[in-house]
Amino acid sequence: MSTEIKVPVLGESISEATLGAWLKKPGEAVAADEPIASLETDKVAVEVAAPAAGVMGPLLVAEGATV
Repeated sequence: MSTEIKVPVLGESISEATLGAWLKKPGEAVAADEPIASLETDKVAVEVAAPAAGVMGPLLVAEGATV
């Protein structure tokens, strides 16, 4: 079963971010709450944590894309 990764709320005035980098590759093991991606805005840079343990699936969003 797959788990959807959602962009966290980054602040009241921030509605989008850029996917800076994937920190895990497809097929790699992932622990719950482990950072798997980094997001960047003009005001903040944050890491997105895995909501559950498992194996990283296909990367559906390219690095540099707006999310």
